[in-house]
Amino acid sequence: VLCSFCRWEKNGQVSRELWEKAGQQGLLGVAIAEKHGGIGADILSSAIVWEEQMYVNCTGPGFSLHSDIVMPYIANYGSEEQIKHFIPQMITGKCIGAIAMTEPGAGSDLQGIRTYAKKDGSDWILNGSKVFITNGWMSDVVIVVAVTDREARSPAHGISLFLVENGTKGFIKGRKLNKIGLKAQDTAELFFEDVRLPASALLGKENKGFYYLMAELPQERLIIADMALASCEFMFEETRNYVKQRKAFGKTIAHLQ
Repeated sequence: VLCSFCRWEKNGQVSRELWEKAGQQGLLGVAIAEKHGGIGADILSSAIVWEEQMYVNCTGPGFSLHSDIVMPYIANYGSEEQIKHFIPQMITGKCIGAIAMTEPGAGSDLQGIRTYAKKDGSDWILNGSKVFITNGWMSDVVIVVAVTDREARSPAHGISLFLVENGTKGFIKGRKLNKIGLKAQDTAELFFEDVRLPASALLGKENKGFYYLMAELPQERLIIADMALASCEFMFEETRNYVKQRKAFGKTIAHLQ
């Protein structure tokens, strides 16, 4: 990992090989139940994985989003067929997951999204765009948040989730976005132009997507906070080691404090 990190930062993404090796090492889906093909541990065990990433400043691989944000949606709300189709492949790292919430005009205000899925017989026709999607460029399956009832009594009552696979006609990946940090973590724009989805692509119940988001987002925020704390610990240790070695005025910088 460390010997490849500079190359990944330059390329704006990690390698597929890394994902599959992570799967072989049992680093993906740690907290997913064994009955679904996961490791069967808990979120604290998952925390060890993402904290160790931060302790070596390896911010590129989007393992935590894949394992502890995307997979729980499928495991908790997916049909038996969806779970069997996606989870085992995601555990191996052969299927990379992402979730598409943010839009050019809607970030924290999820009720303001404009991406729309309209029923056409038993199918859905999806149109819209998403931005700042982690794992977006490398993703094989994306959970897309879309409006499904424009006449609902509130926006929260008319939002659904859909599983959109890479290669689906009309699903277009835009550019990888340049960022101030996390340069090896692929972040992309996604576009949906008359994407026809079967009824089986609906994740959970129709118009219940906002409820699912509110149930899962607290864990996502916890993950972000814990990773930030681990990164701070890494920076502190690096700084402490540096000031013990760097000399000025005949002493180490640490001794000048």
